[in-house]
This record gives sequence, C-alpha cells and structure tokens, in this order.
Amino acid sequence: MSVDPMTYEAQFFGFTPQTCMLRVYIAFQDYLFEMMLVVEGVMLKKLDGIPGCKISPSQIRKCTEKFLSFMKEHFDKLFAKMEEVLLQLVLNIPKNVLLPEDRVQEQYRYSKEEFQALQDELQQLQQQCRAEAAVEQALRAELEEQKAVKAELEKILQCFDGLENICREHGAGNFKESFALLTQSSKKLQDVLKDIEEKSEKMKQHDQLM
Repeated sequence: MSVDPMTYEAQFFGFTPQTCMLRVYIAFQDYLFEMMLVVEGVMLKKLDGIPGCKISPSQIRKCTEKFLSFMKEHFDKLFAKMEEVLLQLVLNIPKNVLLPEDRVQEQYRYSKEEFQALQDELQQLQQQCRAEAAVEQALRAELEEQKAVKAELEKILQCFDGLENICREHGAGNFKESFALLTQSSKKLQDVLKDIEEKSEKMKQHDQLM
C-alpha cells in the first residue's frame, strides 16, 4: 500500500485513496475465498458419485488450500500493479489542479514571511484588546467609586440647603453670614460633583463605543 497520505485527494473524494484500494483488495480476496469453497464443494460432489474413488475430503482440502495459496500470490502481484495505476492515474489529483474551495488561496497568496508578519500583527492586536479590556475594567471600578462619592456629596449638599432654608425662615442673617465659608465649600463640592458627572457621561459614551 502507498504510504503517501494523499490528503488533497481525501479532501476531494471524502475518503483516502488507500482506504478505497484496501476495501477493493478485501472484496476481491473474500470473493476468491468464496469461489474456492464453491469449487471444493463441486469437486466433493463429483468425486462422491464416482465408485471406488479413494480421494478423501482432507486431500481435496489440501489441494484447495495449495491452489488458493497459488492464486493469492499471483493475485497480490496483479493487485499491486493495479493499485499503482489507479493511485497514479485515477485517484490522484495533479499538482496543477486547485479545488474550488481552495481557489481563494490562489487569489490571496502569501509568503512565509508575510504570513508570519500577519501572525505577529494578530498577536499584537490580541494584546491590545486585553490591555483595553483591563483599562475598561479599571475605569468601571473608578466609575463605581465616583458614584458612591457623588451620593455622599449629594447628601452633604442637601444638609447645606436645609441649613440655609432654616436661616431664612428664622431671619438669622448673622447666622447666615457665619455660614459664608460653608457656602463657599458647598460651591466647591458642587464643582466636584459636576466634574464627576462629566466623567460619568464620558464613561457612558466610551461603553457605547465599545
């Protein structure tokens, strides 16, 4: 049997040519064995009808086996020649023939160097994707922290607003002036809150783009 894997032929036929030849060989061999058994049975019937025949069934079996060995030896030689012809001329795809599903390779040919460059570029892109994923995760964590800070700042602003309303209701102008510093601090907190909201909006836009 041929040792050539003939993978391109297997892609086209759906089976390896060697497997096909092996099945043909087994089929011929089985037919030869069955034929010899039939011949042996006919000989036994013929000899059984001859009076005084001294040829025993065991002698006929030895002759059958000897003839079968002779036939198998010649059959193997003939089959080897037939296999060589079939594998070269029938079950072989010439080197200049390209299967339809592989024609894209003819349109986009790449050398080993170009293919390696593509592989390197692919690895770089994968590394960039992993780095961007890590950055995105870090930004998400920062956004969660900013949301928590924003909630606390909103509580503080509500307290300042409540104090200012109380001062107005009781006409405590001096008390209000005493809270001038707190008001300035409140404005600073509002600026910080606005900055956090802007960052949060940028994060949302970034998520939409991803």
